[in-house]
Amino acid sequence: MRIDLTGRTALVTGSTQGIGAAIATGLARAGARVAVNGRSEQRAEESAARLAEDVPGADVVPVAADVTTEEGAAQVVDALPQVDILVNNLGIFGSADPLEITDDEWRRYFEVNVLAAVRLIRSYLPGMTERGWGRVQNIASDSAVVIPAEMIHYGMSKTALLAVSRGFAKEAAGTGVTVNSVIAGPTHTGGVEDFVYGLVDRDLPWDEAQRAFMKEHRPQSLLQRLIEPEEIANMVVYLSSDQASATTGGALRVDGGYVDSILP
Repeated sequence: MRIDLTGRTALVTGSTQGIGAAIATGLARAGARVAVNGRSEQRAEESAARLAEDVPGADVVPVAADVTTEEGAAQVVDALPQVDILVNNLGIFGSADPLEITDDEWRRYFEVNVLAAVRLIRSYLPGMTERGWGRVQNIASDSAVVIPAEMIHYGMSKTALLAVSRGFAKEAAGTGVTVNSVIAGPTHTGGVEDFVYGLVDRDLPWDEAQRAFMKEHRPQSLLQRLIEPEEIANMVVYLSSDQASATTGGALRVDGGYVDSILP
């Protein structure tokens, strides 16, 4: 299968590192013009430069803005009026005692992980439907389905994102635009390394810490290792393509078999 995204413009939020950076790289390798987004102008520009170096000839645009605010979202739309592929990747996560999570924290997780995606969908979906082609993807998590006791607020936000994806897919019905969510399993990123070490012995070497984390906190994983960001990106690139034209309103899993279900 050859995926060619030449002529398409993609925006990946929170793409200066981790899964977002891997997605931006994958889309650029497929020929898309890619907007790299982060809050810091310096980080956005540095990440865009690294991507251009990794993918010679890539058309990369740094877009510095905080998309968790109305003002930041408006800045992105001003800088990038037309988008063919929108990947809402930005998100926050962390563990907390369920009974100690404050109202402000509940609101923050909803605003960052859900409302930021909704704003950008509202901004870009009309143009996609008018042109008769578009791809919207919301990066969710296995925690949307298997709510971790230590991350209820995070799980709630990712469950809401599944509903957002299904609902906007219905709004785009029959237009040539697809809207999906990608359920990412436990993934190896710098932030996740910190999270893992928050739950297991910090004196353990990384390989041992990773195995201990999976055994103690994610024992139902069939992969029995953390997923690499590029493996998430592969699904996103496929869903961004013409080949995925009949896949919409779905929640597609790249979770290493973590969710105990025979349905996608």
